[in-house]
Parts: sequence; structure tokens; C-alpha cells
Amino acid sequence: MAQRISRAKRTVSGVRFDQLGDVATVLRVLYLVFNEGYGGSIDLAAEAIRLTRQLAAVTNHEEVAGLLALMLLHHARRPARNRSDGSLVPLAEQDRSLWDTCLIAEGVDVLQATLIRDRLGEFQAQAAIAALHADARTAEETDWVQIVEWYDELLRLTDSPVARLNRAVAVGEADGPRAGLAALEGIDPALPRHAAAAAYLHERDGDPVIAARLYTEAARSAPNLPERDHLTRQAARLNARLRR
Repeated sequence: MAQRISRAKRTVSGVRFDQLGDVATVLRVLYLVFNEGYGGSIDLAAEAIRLTRQLAAVTNHEEVAGLLALMLLHHARRPARNRSDGSLVPLAEQDRSLWDTCLIAEGVDVLQATLIRDRLGEFQAQAAIAALHADARTAEETDWVQIVEWYDELLRLTDSPVARLNRAVAVGEADGPRAGLAALEGIDPALPRHAAAAAYLHERDGDPVIAARLYTEAARSAPNLPERDHLTRQAARLNARLRR
């Protein structure tokens, strides 16, 4: 955490905030702070949202609104992300009655207000994907086809390897696991969470042997303890099934 904050300080040191491009730099730092808080025990996420609200109040910038909407929509799911013992709950298994509907409504309103300006940016595209997840009353009702379309927009804007990986999982949901595995081809296997995505798709495709091996591999490189434990349990579950 300290190293990331130090890198953020170096990024903004010496930058005058009246220069072109400064908003983009500030948004990157705010998103970094939000993600650290969202995945950790220190509540930096709420502070990142507060600062982004302040920025949105003083600037008429579409991507500021897009980032605010994205934060609100992700933060709304936070109460359902972990069990009482701290273990991770995957999105598909979350109790959606625990989601904060007020934050979801606000996030959707902010997103819709900026999308009509027709100046799409990457944070708006990510927020649109989050809004589609939030709109589904159950995991089965998720509009995966539209989510894939939004990932296509995001890739047009950024060509991010992480977005390409997430798109492959979405394709697997929309068009079947074989299509998702095909979409994984060409993506660097060393990319974080690549093994976890491949494991999930192989399991859905009916290959528990490969899936168990990949879950074990993914657990070794998991970025945090809850994710590592979740992946380890997934591998153990499949291995127990194979032994039976």
C-alpha cells in the first residue's frame, strides 16, 4: 500500500493542476485509492468517493462523472462481497438484497446524465458494465450480450489487457464457455487473474481436471488473502469431486 501511494505521489509531484490532462491524472489517483479501499480493510473507498464528488462539483467533465458512477455502483455491492468470516463471495453468489439500492440509483442517474452528452470515456464504459450487473435481479438475468458490447467499447478506447480478459469471461457467459476460451487465446497467460478466468471457463465447459489445476495455479498468484482462499477452496472442491 505504501509503495502504491508513493508511486501516486511521484505521478502528481511537480504537476500544475491548471494544465491540460491534469483531470485524467487526478482520476487515476482517485481510482487507485478507491480500489485499495474497496479490496482492503482500511476504508479508503468512501474517502475516494467523497473526493470524486467534490471534483464533480467543480468541473464539468464527463469522465469525472463516469468515475463517480463507477465508484458508487461498485461500492453499492460491498456489503455482499464477504461472508462473516471474511471469505470472498463471487458476484454470481452474492445476496443482492444486501446491495445498497440508493447508491445504485445514484450511480445510474449520474451515468445516464453523462452518457447523453455522447463523449464516451473509459470510466463511463466501465460504469455502464457495472450498471448492467446492478440492474440484474439475479445472476441469471444479467444481460451478458450487452456487457460484451460495452467491453468492445472499452477496448476501442483503451485496448486494456485486463478489459480483454474480462471480456473473455463475459463472452463465456453470453455465448458459452468454448467461446470464452477462444476469446482468451492471445491474451498473455501471465496477466493477473488469467488462470482464474481460464479455470472458471474450463469448469463450465465440463473439464474439472484442467479447472482444478488452474484454480490451484491462480491461488498461488492471488493478490490478496480472501481471493487466494476462495481459489484454493474452488480447487479443493473440484479435486474432492474427482476423487469421488
